[in-house]
Amino acid sequence: MRLHRSVFYYQSRTKDDRALRLRLKELAYARPREEDLMVRTKRRKKRAAEWRVKPLPATRVGERWSIDFLSDQLADGRRFRVLTVVDHVSRECVGIEVEQSLPSQAVTEALDRAMRTHGKPEAITMDNGTEFRCNHFDRWAYQRGIQLDFITPGRPVENSLIESFNGKLRDECLNVHWFETLAEARNEIEAWRREYNEARPHSSLGNRAPAQYIAELLSVRVGT
Repeated sequence: MRLHRSVFYYQSRTKDDRALRLRLKELAYARPREEDLMVRTKRRKKRAAEWRVKPLPATRVGERWSIDFLSDQLADGRRFRVLTVVDHVSRECVGIEVEQSLPSQAVTEALDRAMRTHGKPEAITMDNGTEFRCNHFDRWAYQRGIQLDFITPGRPVENSLIESFNGKLRDECLNVHWFETLAEARNEIEAWRREYNEARPHSSLGNRAPAQYIAELLSVRVGT
């Protein structure tokens, strides 16, 4: 057969390691993160609606706010963003922030300023934007005892209050004015906010402006 005699008579000296292999597999399944082992994960499409519980409607002024962003541009083409904050019960716009950039820290600073004037809400409703999903925003809310309610991804109707407000702001202010500077944009948007809060009647408030509605609530409380 033309085989060397040493090959013909060779006997393997390898130890039987079947028990060792079995034990290694058991350890790998039990502790997959150790020793940088490759981890096989299940790919499953997540649906936020499967576990999200719809919050109860707010019943008091200051109980719940909604926040969101709009974007626009100046006459020279530079983009800017607008953060809007609206109270669910009074419909009052408790804050508007206008900046070229509004990262998470700028958002929380704007909310802190609004809270110094209007008090702290119990909860805030928002979409799933990166500014709201980051660790900084989560830590800020936890430290202040504010509940964060995220709407279902792709369902802006779940935050219809702020969507309606933003639509009015765009139609009546952003689309009407041609801003030369960021300072001009801030002034015009703030003037619109004051008119919205102090003079615009809302059917949901019995055709009263938010400021009038709040004043009547306060007078009732004082009277009682």
